[in-house]
Amino acid sequence: MDTFTAISDPTRRRIIGLLAERELSAGALAENFQMSAPAVSQHLKALKEARLVAVRVDGQRRIYSLNPQGLSEIDSWLDTVRRFWRGRLDALEEALRQPEPRETNKDTPK
Repeated sequence: MDTFTAISDPTRRRIIGLLAERELSAGALAENFQMSAPAVSQHLKALKEARLVAVRVDGQRRIYSLNPQGLSEIDSWLDTVRRFWRGRLDALEEALRQPEPRETNKDTPK
């Protein structure tokens, strides 16, 4: 699953938000949702496949954390979009600073 498909789901975005605060076990993550633990595990699997989360084994538990490398794809895309808009907004600001051309009324005698 690609990064943007993975984050298109609101549950996965919420999981990312929770993991942004601290690493959590799969069970602790599941407590934040009104769905079964296996359903949350499927979301975690998708996030792991998209390289957005990392998992480590701690005894019987799986501990999840954000994967900074996976988030870099999103960051790179956002940089491209920001550059696009920054150039457009700078041009708009410059255009707005230019004095307005005076209108000439053709009915008024010169």
